[in-house]
Amino acid sequence: MEMQKASTIFKRQQMTPEEHQSPAGILVIGYGNTLRRDDGVGPKVADALAALALPGVHALACPLLTPELADPVSRARVAIFVDAAVDAPLEVQMRKLAPADTSQIMAHAASPATLLALARDVFGHAPEAWLLTIPAEDIGIGEGLSAFTRRGLESAMEEIKRLASGERSPGPPL
Repeated sequence: MEMQKASTIFKRQQMTPEEHQSPAGILVIGYGNTLRRDDGVGPKVADALAALALPGVHALACPLLTPELADPVSRARVAIFVDAAVDAPLEVQMRKLAPADTSQIMAHAASPATLLALARDVFGHAPEAWLLTIPAEDIGIGEGLSAFTRRGLESAMEEIKRLASGERSPGPPL
């Protein structure tokens, strides 16, 4: 009997797609450690986008992806996750993402696919999503970007602007 009451209360508090506002705009989440030089390129992209104040584009800078981000992710029409890539090819890559099969998070941080699954499972909507990775060559202690990663930041900004303007076509999910 007690289990049934708790279940009923939970269902009443959980948002349904009808109660949740319709998806609007592009959400850019730049994440990484700004005290490890090039690893901080994700937040720097988010900060640069916020300064541009592009219509319909909202940017968040954070050190890592936490479960609390599922709410703003669920409210976006498109989500772009921006991160540094140490072991990636030497160019900026933008790949379509699909939600993970499960929204279970085993640590304090989540992957972009897990955040999409969490947005879907808790808030009823997972947006179209992209993972934009920028090559990093120096992740030593410090705050500035290397010249190489700074060029990647500029290229990433152009990719995001193209997607925001509708010029970029979707690719296959990761």
